[in-house]
Amino acid sequence: MLSLALRGMRTRWVTFVGSFVALALGVGLIATTGLALAATFDAPERGTERFAEARVVVQGTDEVKADTPIGVRTSTLTNPRAVPEKLAAGLATVGPVAEDRTFPVSVPDADRRIGADTALVGHSWAIAAATPYRLTSGRAPTSPGEVVVTTRPGAQVRAGDRIQVVTPEGAGTRTVAGTVPAAGFESAVFFTAAEAARLSPRIDRVTVDADPAAVRAALGTGSGMTVLAGDDRRRADPDPDRDKEALVSVNALLGTAAGITAFVSVFVVASTFTFAVAQRRREFGLLRMAGATPGQVRRMVYAEALVIGVLASGAGCWLGRWAAPRLASWMSGEGLAPTWFRIGEQAWPLHVAFWTGLTVALCGVVVASFRAGRTGPTAALRESAVDSGTMPWSRLLVAAAVLLTGLGLLVMALVDNPGDVLKRKTYITQPMLLIVAMALLAPLLVRPLTRLLTWLPARLPGAVGMLARENAAAGVRRTAAVAAPVIITVALACSLMGTTATINEAKASEARTQTRADYVVSSGDAGRALPDGFVRAARDVPGVTVSTSRSTGVTVLEEGTALVRSEARAVDSGTELSGVSQLPVVAGKLADLDDDSIVVNEEWLTTRVGDRLPVWLGDGRKVNLRIAAVLGIGTGNNGVYLTARNAAGAGVDRVDIKVAAGTDRAAVDRRLRAAGEASGVEVLGAGQWIDEHYPRSSESTRLGLLMILAIALVYTGIALANTLVMATTDRVRDLAALRLTGATKTQVLRLVAVESVMVVVVGAVLGAAVSAVNLLGVRTALGLLDVRSAIVVPWPTVGAVIAASALLAVLAATLPASFALRTRPVELAGMRE
Repeated sequence: MLSLALRGMRTRWVTFVGSFVALALGVGLIATTGLALAATFDAPERGTERFAEARVVVQGTDEVKADTPIGVRTSTLTNPRAVPEKLAAGLATVGPVAEDRTFPVSVPDADRRIGADTALVGHSWAIAAATPYRLTSGRAPTSPGEVVVTTRPGAQVRAGDRIQVVTPEGAGTRTVAGTVPAAGFESAVFFTAAEAARLSPRIDRVTVDADPAAVRAALGTGSGMTVLAGDDRRRADPDPDRDKEALVSVNALLGTAAGITAFVSVFVVASTFTFAVAQRRREFGLLRMAGATPGQVRRMVYAEALVIGVLASGAGCWLGRWAAPRLASWMSGEGLAPTWFRIGEQAWPLHVAFWTGLTVALCGVVVASFRAGRTGPTAALRESAVDSGTMPWSRLLVAAAVLLTGLGLLVMALVDNPGDVLKRKTYITQPMLLIVAMALLAPLLVRPLTRLLTWLPARLPGAVGMLARENAAAGVRRTAAVAAPVIITVALACSLMGTTATINEAKASEARTQTRADYVVSSGDAGRALPDGFVRAARDVPGVTVSTSRSTGVTVLEEGTALVRSEARAVDSGTELSGVSQLPVVAGKLADLDDDSIVVNEEWLTTRVGDRLPVWLGDGRKVNLRIAAVLGIGTGNNGVYLTARNAAGAGVDRVDIKVAAGTDRAAVDRRLRAAGEASGVEVLGAGQWIDEHYPRSSESTRLGLLMILAIALVYTGIALANTLVMATTDRVRDLAALRLTGATKTQVLRLVAVESVMVVVVGAVLGAAVSAVNLLGVRTALGLLDVRSAIVVPWPTVGAVIAASALLAVLAATLPASFALRTRPVELAGMRE
């Protein structure tokens, strides 16, 4: 059987090359994304960065701990406590101390002038000795109007220059007394110790030049402080978990890409191998007539699949090993991954890719080979002329089961928790079952759909439309195999981009509905406070209601076993909040929110108004708060609300301003914009603020989706071309028959091109049906969440995908047909298979 299989592969090399290419590329994609995914499991080991020169660092406890029946559970605090001044003074008796104050600052055009690649922070120069910062020019600041700035190569700022600096107090001009080289963990502006204390009275940390044991003894128990020494000092670095957090997002992105890549690869490879076997019905019929048993036919097919599977999977692994570093480099360059992201030496992704490819190759021929071996010789020869019986009951039952499973899971999600349908993991994976079901049903659907779509073209003058219609309808297997890549391409493009755009538009619509304010001012960066000067100026404007809010968080112990932290907003009072917003309250009243209460949403386990809820606040305090109101879930932005008293340490990062009726709006606008200009913040109308923050995904999210989509589209595009080359090459005798009946070469090529476009349209319609179900599910989920928003269809993306598929299909079909038609029609008609 192996010898016969090798001879058959040499004779039908086009078919086997097509199968080899599809499998090698599929395994290559799985290996590439698998290697990149494996590289996200371990972050690089970094030592202490900012406080590398400090002996001991004292800071507020940054974790909350809870004893549970299954062990101690911890959660990170949003706003760790400050170091009390009295305690800092007491530590001075143990050894020399330096107080660290960190507060947000900004410098106009900072990325160009000083080379800042992160948000700027302010520090006291007194702490510089405990850090890696050393002067490279100028001197230390000695007066309130002087600063030292970090600079990178190419920075324009020099010692003696005057720059504008926006601090929590407001905007002002300061003299650059000196410069220090920028560190990789932050970009900073240093002030004198007295000026830093004035701008930010809160003491974030204290460094102590003493023995750690002596420092712990001086603090005693119950101080709420943590003593960091040795490697633990890294916990005081800016965002010490940034490497792990960056890898979490990269892991999620590559995990999604790997899942979609594996699905697309398996789907297309299985379809290609099945079609390759189905093409050989005449050959199998001849073998059966020559005396081959069904088992021998099957073993020959398995041997061919084994040879191709081993060779193509090996080539795919080599391709993946070559492509993975280039994918990692592109992701780093585009900001999708950290600059240090590199591919490691892991071998398991290659094993997974190799054995997946080999398994798919063998599985892809199981059903087709079983059917080929079971069919009698004369029946096989008869079926080789016209496709019949292309939809066996077994395939129909499997297709129905997959379709019902996909629809059932969607309905269950809508009934159980509509919010789950809006999560990326769900709306990316949801179309998969529907795509498989549509592909399985394709042989049943393509014939009536082809006749429906070509009803008008078939009635136009000339025979091209009629022949294209009949050829596509008669060659069901060929049409279904060519349509399969188009189905997955259109379905993924429309589902990925359309669902994301629909959810973004729904969030924007929800925000417009909930915002009653006329102006919204925000800091733009999470955790960065707005200048106090602007907040005071806004409150001084007559005829306005001002509601300030802060980013914080709360932690609860759910079901006695898991600490769950939720983002929260802290407002001055429920009355002010209800004056500038119209949140979806389903129980209670926003105006009842006070220092002893909390507002939660329906996702919380406890949602009965008046109940007491034990929570840990952002600074670690444990309190029992009364539920004042419950909000609907919406698109996921309706979170938790507290009062400012329960968000100690958090600065105001958003201001909502409502202008009262009868107030001179022009005068209010002038005063607010003047206050914003003086404070260095941008004052936006509510509509403008929503337009800038809600309609679009972040650049990294957009690039990530495009990367996932591009991987799927490129591969399915190649598979489409590959399948069409195989199909067209197998039809040379049909094309020769047309030439012998009087058709010109141009007419034959025109027929092939029209038929290719027709098949692409059929696949696009079936793919659009899958997308319609997915988008309808998202729209239904939004309706159940009381969010009114239209479905957004990415027509340019879908149109580009269909046009590219049509162009590729025409080229892949007409080029081999053109080469084949160079031979005389009589010779082509007499060619043996």
